[in-house]
Amino acid sequence: MRYNEMTLRYFESAPAAGTLDGPQVATGTAGERQQGAWVQFQIRLETPADGGTRIAAAQFLAFGCPHTIATAAWVAEQAPGGPVSAELPLPVEALRRLFGVPVEKLGRLLVVEDAWRAVIATASARVET
Repeated sequence: MRYNEMTLRYFESAPAAGTLDGPQVATGTAGERQQGAWVQFQIRLETPADGGTRIAAAQFLAFGCPHTIATAAWVAEQAPGGPVSAELPLPVEALRRLFGVPVEKLGRLLVVEDAWRAVIATASARVET
């Protein structure tokens, strides 16, 4: 399979790959390795002096095809400084086009989206308590 430039760049460099630790870290996962795609996101929250809560740092771990890994890397790279939002930086269809993901592999991007929503749900629960 041929991969587009974005997929190759993010798959090969995998920025934001790894884990975070500390009391302000939330974790969310989705998928199963046995099914061919698993993604974990971790985010660290911060509350700046001007109020509100935002994402200070994000990391990911992923098991899957280059599209899965590249997309998860891009999402984690985009997150710092952003709001604690269940929405991805781009809709799944836009990510599919950006990374040249074939329609038949759309499910891999849905795993990325589900993992992101899971980490945001965990983070939001911490913010509310």
